[in-house]
Amino acid sequence: MSGPLSVFAVRDARPGEVEAVGAIQARVWREAYAGRLTADVLEAFDGAVFADIWRRSLQDPPAGVYRLLVALEGTQVRGYAAVAPSQDPDLGHTAGEVSTLGVDPQARGRGHGSRLLNACVDLLGEAGAELVAAWLPGSDEAARAFFHAGGFAPDGAFRDRVVAADGATLREVRLVAAPPGASGLP
Repeated sequence: MSGPLSVFAVRDARPGEVEAVGAIQARVWREAYAGRLTADVLEAFDGAVFADIWRRSLQDPPAGVYRLLVALEGTQVRGYAAVAPSQDPDLGHTAGEVSTLGVDPQARGRGHGSRLLNACVDLLGEAGAELVAAWLPGSDEAARAFFHAGGFAPDGAFRDRVVAADGATLREVRLVAAPPGASGLP
């Protein structure tokens, strides 16, 4: 017996989808960082620039678990997420990171973000990660609530990222979760 096919999916991004990913990333970042970054920094979030970076990363991926995932609704890209090994020395070599995740503002509320986050955690867990981290702006309560609902919790780490030529910084906090089957949080 066959039923209707799901119109929602998450999979590895394909080279022809980087323009859509870049455009969504620019919209998401402009919205997420409005009021947190200066206008000139927000204007620098350019979809074509992001697309070019993603295109190069797909053509010549670094060694290790670096992946760009897309959330699809039918054939339309509605969101993206990237995973990588964690660059945080205090987490050790068995930690992975959700380095970015975003859903087109016009496609929110349909589960794309949750599917992307779950796929990231599963992918990193399957690759051997015992811990998954994500860095978020400290003042972004909506993002923190979303990650908390996905099983992430703050671990007390923070960093001040330089976000403008004048040296202005943005405080970020780290949230962590253990993938299914992992030994747990430190």
